[in-house]
Amino acid sequence: MYRGHTIGVIVPAYNEETHVGSVLETMPDFVDRIYAVDDRSTDDTWQIIQEYAARSRRSTDERRVDPATDERVAPRALLSDGGAIGGTEIVAIRHEENQGAGGALRTGYVRARDDGMDVVVTMDADGQMDPDQLPKLLDPIVEGEADYAKGNRLADRESRREMPPFRLFGNWVLTQLTKVASGYWSLQDPQNGYTAITNEALSAVGIESLPDDHEYTNDLLVRLNIAGMRVADVSMPAKYADEESTIDYKRFIPITSVTLLRGFLQRMRVRLADDRSDPTALGYLIGVASLVGAVAFAGGATANAFKGETSLRELFTTGLAFVASAVVFLVAMVIDAGENAEKGVRR
Repeated sequence: MYRGHTIGVIVPAYNEETHVGSVLETMPDFVDRIYAVDDRSTDDTWQIIQEYAARSRRSTDERRVDPATDERVAPRALLSDGGAIGGTEIVAIRHEENQGAGGALRTGYVRARDDGMDVVVTMDADGQMDPDQLPKLLDPIVEGEADYAKGNRLADRESRREMPPFRLFGNWVLTQLTKVASGYWSLQDPQNGYTAITNEALSAVGIESLPDDHEYTNDLLVRLNIAGMRVADVSMPAKYADEESTIDYKRFIPITSVTLLRGFLQRMRVRLADDRSDPTALGYLIGVASLVGAVAFAGGATANAFKGETSLRELFTTGLAFVASAVVFLVAMVIDAGENAEKGVRR
């Protein structure tokens, strides 16, 4: 328990036999329950999870009453490799079929929500997420500042330098697209999977339909905004060692783009349903109409150019249409950012 809140941590794992044991072993003592979800690994990940779960059950069974506090405590259980875990309960879950990163998180989220955990954390099994940073992630939630907190590896120059250049560029592009789609204009590093969420927020976002793949983080942010939840960006360092990313970028980029577009349209639809004169939604709608007009003008000008009939008037009209659409989009973004400013928290 952390500052009066029960803490559940989801550790999704796929072929992480090298790292999953150390992740489970170094979990802070205040964590009440770990949901270790094996996504049908083909290595020894499941066997390792089972060993740690068995040790945690033995530790739980051996709990005793501390006469000083009159509370039940558990001795630390030794592991076969010489490590140890405290009294945290480890719940071992295995998928019958591989469901992807989002699918593993979805399983853990549903279980933790139904178990009544006050705060649910996600921590990958690859060892990139420092357990010592967990209190920083939990503080905005237990202090009532946010309903969802996520790590941010881009907050300072030193942390950005630790991230490989390709990841850094891709992360920056996704950050800009996710800002537009989700409405959380102050956030950075939307792909960061080190997160914490309240039970109430989990119950409000329809977690059962979370996407299967790595785009789940972007989709969840859109859902949180629609539900009116506050999101905290928590600065923490990047941590890379010998682990390899499981993201298939040829598949990830188009799927995430579609997910963000669908989320953005859903967010605008909800805003218009609540208020037919919503300035943000109408601004974006007018911007789209202006852009379509600009493209139509450009198409006409191009066709005339092939005929040798291009006029300065056509070129001017085309340029003006593109400028008008850009201005309208910019105004809509500024309004959107202002209206959502209180939903973003920087720590």
